[in-house]
Amino acid sequence: MKQILATVIFIIGLALADSVQAQVQAPANQQYRLVEGVVQISKPGEESILINLWGDVNAPGRFMIPAGSTLIELISFARGPVSFRTGETTLDWSKLRVEVNVSRRNQELNSDEVVNFRFRYTQQLPTGMRDFILQENDFITIEVKRRPAFVDYMRIVGPISTVVAAMILLVDKL
Repeated sequence: MKQILATVIFIIGLALADSVQAQVQAPANQQYRLVEGVVQISKPGEESILINLWGDVNAPGRFMIPAGSTLIELISFARGPVSFRTGETTLDWSKLRVEVNVSRRNQELNSDEVVNFRFRYTQQLPTGMRDFILQENDFITIEVKRRPAFVDYMRIVGPISTVVAAMILLVDKL
């Protein structure tokens, strides 16, 4: 009986040792999700801030990033703005614009301040965007827009003209 108990304790000890060793060997700077929607970028023990990122990015959510990170770094952590490429069309990138809004709470004035950055994919980044330092609980929204193309207008006008033509033919036949 003592041998069986000793064997079980030995096996449990080996299993626990393997799991502890696996946790120790995990890279400290690897991006991982703490809970659903929260992504930790900063290393454990490093001074970090929480930032909210919503909108047209590939990985929106709440990010725990190193203090002193810039807006460009945060957008890169979220894998950049979404694209409008689909299976049916490839759009001209020169027509796409990106609007980035950073909302920040000013505790002294008890109000929100908003900083806007707008640019096209073919243009340089706006002045100040590359060096914009994020602060705790900043709220960033990103919107990718494009100008309507001829196809977009035809998707609206086509069905309407078809219905009108069908109504004219129907009334003419009656």
